[in-house]
Amino acid sequence: MEALPSLARLLLALTIFSSLSLLACSSSLQDLQIANAERRIDVTSHIIKVFLTLKVENTGTSPVSEVLLAFPPTQFDHIASLKAAVTIGKKKKKSYVPLEVNPTELPDAPNGTKYFKILLLNPLSAGEAATLEVLYILTHSLEPFPAEISQSESQLVYYRDSAIILSPYYIKQQTTFIRTPSTKVESFTRVEPTTRAGTELKYGPYKDRPAYSYSPVLVHFENNSPFAVVEELVREVEISHWGSLQITEHYTLAHAGARHKGVFSRVDYQGRSSGVSSFKHLLARLPPRVHSVFYRDQIGNISSSHLRTDSRRSDLEIEPRYPLFGGWKATFLIGYGLPLQDFLFESPDGRRYLNFTFGCPLAETVVDKLTLKVVLPEGSKDPSAVVPFTVEQHLETKYSYLDVVGRTVVVLEKKNVVPEHNSPFQVYYSFNPVFMLAEPLMLISVFFFLFMASVAYLHVDFSISK
Repeated sequence: MEALPSLARLLLALTIFSSLSLLACSSSLQDLQIANAERRIDVTSHIIKVFLTLKVENTGTSPVSEVLLAFPPTQFDHIASLKAAVTIGKKKKKSYVPLEVNPTELPDAPNGTKYFKILLLNPLSAGEAATLEVLYILTHSLEPFPAEISQSESQLVYYRDSAIILSPYYIKQQTTFIRTPSTKVESFTRVEPTTRAGTELKYGPYKDRPAYSYSPVLVHFENNSPFAVVEELVREVEISHWGSLQITEHYTLAHAGARHKGVFSRVDYQGRSSGVSSFKHLLARLPPRVHSVFYRDQIGNISSSHLRTDSRRSDLEIEPRYPLFGGWKATFLIGYGLPLQDFLFESPDGRRYLNFTFGCPLAETVVDKLTLKVVLPEGSKDPSAVVPFTVEQHLETKYSYLDVVGRTVVVLEKKNVVPEHNSPFQVYYSFNPVFMLAEPLMLISVFFFLFMASVAYLHVDFSISK
């Protein structure tokens, strides 16, 4: 019976804490307002880039340490990357300081609104203002319409958004710009004032919009950029302390644009300007000093590739066996070697670490699922990975030539990967140099026993009579 009052007190304390949290959140939403907002949406590629500039003011009486960004649930699910920075200084002395951004939730969010929380470097005092620069990337947000096209037709797509920036704050003035690949725009929603000049649509300026204002717009335009999507990419980075780094990449590539209908004519494709929405060339940006490059598929080696190298990078231009139209797929394999000293280092605590680039080497591609495997030398212990964004991690064991206990494999997995994820990451591990002698000693022992067996065989007399 004594446990019941204790439980009641606990529930009361949780209720009070929750109420205070909601009150604090509501207070911060009321204290902030956006004096000016400018949004620029680039839809020239199938990877949509949105640049958002917010001038935030604290009109309340208490300091505010965070700013919320609101997104409709349909758009939130397609955000691949979101970065924020605060502007310091003016004009030529202007600089940008990155800010921490995390997804968050608010109870009773209207219409299922989703949020990101930007943590400010210093709390914004009453009466102060700050300018925030936000960049977020959207994938799979262009809808082909019509959904099927013939070889000679151009590709038209829909883009859906809001002329009014969705925000939990009151916005005094705002403007939205949408940049299209060309001037061929079939139709667009008008929310006055709306103007169009060349490849740019301008919505606004709109003044004095309350929180959670929303005005849907639909833009129908031509976009023949390559809709290259890697449905699955498995990258394997194998470390050998004998001086090399071997990389193997398995691709499942698809054209995610309007599906191709009808019969494919190679004669028309080569002789006329047809197939404008297809692509047959891909560019892989590899590290400098690359060597032993190969490119093949299930049939065998593909000779249609060109490698250009310099002191800063290596560009590998590859061409699949056939051009890719909407709905078509291709699987292939790329492999290359790199000098170990460019990527493997020793930390001050004596541990070794690999410094390599995450992401996909193919330019302007979306990766639905990326699996990166770092194969450590046999005998490595205590592996740990440091990645600048959230990934799933686990360990595996791989057996290769002359392995006894197997090699530890650090597996990193991430979905919805875009070029902005091509950032360095590190894998730390401990290694005893004595293990480098294991394989040579095994080979020496095998040859020694074979030699001794041969000597013994030659000196043994197997005859029945003398």
